Amino acid sequence: MGKAKAPRRVGDNEALAVGTSIRGSAQKLNLVAALIRGRKVEDALNVLAFSKKGMAVDVRKVLASAIANAENNHNLDVDSLVVAEASVGKGLVMKRFHTRGRGKSTRILKPFSRVRIIVREQAEEAEA
Repeated sequence: MGKAKAPRRVGDNEALAVGTSIRGSAQKLNLVAALIRGRKVEDALNVLAFSKKGMAVDVRKVLASAIANAENNHNLDVDSLVVAEASVGKGLVMKRFHTRGRGKSTRILKPFSRVRIIVREQAEEAEA
């Protein structure tokens, strides 16, 4: 017997990759994710490679993972992939303390974030 197979969380022409525990705030990560939403995968990789934002390195790794999932697990054509969705959420927050003058201390918050990238295979339009 056993448990029934879990249904796919994305469509048949889509592939998903999730980056958990990315060190940095969700607000900064969302700025980078906004750069690639709706773009072709090749363009998105170029934008991330030449971006000055520090979070672009982690987003590029997650996007590369989504592309690899599409190619190897779902047999999708890499040349026709588009970034369908790039969503960002909050993760855990590490709390640390920093000593200050006169015997006081302040709280340091070190946030983590999650990014979820879905790539979709676009049907090729006939160009004439």
